[in-house]
Amino acid sequence: MYRVHLPGRSTNAAWRDAARRLASHRILAEKVEWTRELAGTGLFGFDPLPANDGAYEVTASKALIDLTGAVLCHSDPQAPALAYRLLLRHQYDRRALSNPGDPLTQRLRRMEKSVRRDIHKMHAFVRFRELPTEGLRRSFAAWFEPQHFITERAARFFAVRFADMDWLIATPEMTVTLRDGVLGFGPAPQQRPDLPDDASEALWATYFRNIFNPARVKISAMKSEMPVKYWKNLPETRLIPQMLAEADARVAAMRAAMPTDPPQRATRILDKLPAMPVANMPETLDQARDAAMYCTRCDLCQAATQTVWGEGDLNAALMIVGEQPGDQEDLQGRPFVGPAGTLLRELMEEAEISAVWLTNAVKHFKFKPRGKLRLHQNPNRGEVQHCRWWLDLERRFVAPRLTLALGATAAYALTGNPGPLQNRRGQSEQAMDGGPVLISWHPSYILRLSGKEAQSARSMLLQDLRHAARITI
Repeated sequence: MYRVHLPGRSTNAAWRDAARRLASHRILAEKVEWTRELAGTGLFGFDPLPANDGAYEVTASKALIDLTGAVLCHSDPQAPALAYRLLLRHQYDRRALSNPGDPLTQRLRRMEKSVRRDIHKMHAFVRFRELPTEGLRRSFAAWFEPQHFITERAARFFAVRFADMDWLIATPEMTVTLRDGVLGFGPAPQQRPDLPDDASEALWATYFRNIFNPARVKISAMKSEMPVKYWKNLPETRLIPQMLAEADARVAAMRAAMPTDPPQRATRILDKLPAMPVANMPETLDQARDAAMYCTRCDLCQAATQTVWGEGDLNAALMIVGEQPGDQEDLQGRPFVGPAGTLLRELMEEAEISAVWLTNAVKHFKFKPRGKLRLHQNPNRGEVQHCRWWLDLERRFVAPRLTLALGATAAYALTGNPGPLQNRRGQSEQAMDGGPVLISWHPSYILRLSGKEAQSARSMLLQDLRHAARITI
């Protein structure tokens, strides 16, 4: 039976050295007892480890090193033993580490998550108080009570964030200091230090009181983000009971103070703004197109060159709706002028379609820049829904007898059905604003295919175009 003492500092390195030596001899986890010494300096007090490495090679993946590093910070006394058990398993079963159904992996992942959450809370809830100093660098101190042994692991964050001042963070585990830019560690204090109040703390309390919104009070959410166990060491939490008691009265006062008319200065400001298109409902297709040029209903307008409105025969019985403008459409301001549009127009000529209204479900080009290229991105449902207002206006003014939807985005914009096209292509569905919608492939989909698949998809789209032409004669 082996006993390994782990020190309070550099626990990870000490465990790693001992675990590697033990694993090289394939010593079973049941034969090793791991103990912690928060203030100790010696590693091995009883039953020394084998003097040399054993005959077996010990390997550890980066994922294993990261996981055990976090687990060793956990306050569970079994944490070092569980980490060693995982190291032994890793020598013959590497898949266990990525198996979420494995009991040992599940337990260690929960421990890792708890440690990372505790580190996050320490970063968020340490409150420094200024100390008197005679040097040029200001000096601060703080007290924090973590749930796990995370002080050493969390210290680097504070060393980087507050490198321009001297500070001390005391915990029940150890003391961390930064003096003249040098990070140091020392033993834990015998008791919680008595830190003085300072002006910064009073300023912080004033700020916290003023950002507190009584109209959005939700106790459960507040306790989830700021657990009650940390309240005793946070100066702002002293204010919370009184602010909660005053919440209803403050909400009533906010409502009573709301203005009923805009202040006089608002008129002077609005008069200086450039005239925008009138916001009344467009009465003609031209008015709708002019209004769409200034559309800001979603964020796509910010990167696109321009709004791409539909074009074609106003009296056409057939409307063809694609997904969105591409790179060339965005630059030229016309629909279906890029590679997909070229293919569509070739097929329309074969199907003997001349009278048609061409447009897109979304009027702005959505893309991701990569060097000098602008790579197409599919619009999301929110963007489609925002732009449906313009598509509905087009359909009302053009009034087609049949609409051909090219691709899933157009089909969703017209019918509200987000389902896949595999079983819908070539079928007619009902548009949300009335009228039949024939579903087909988008030409860009055909261009992404090759060989027989491309030929088959092209024939299907041509078949649908011919069917649409027969219906709308």
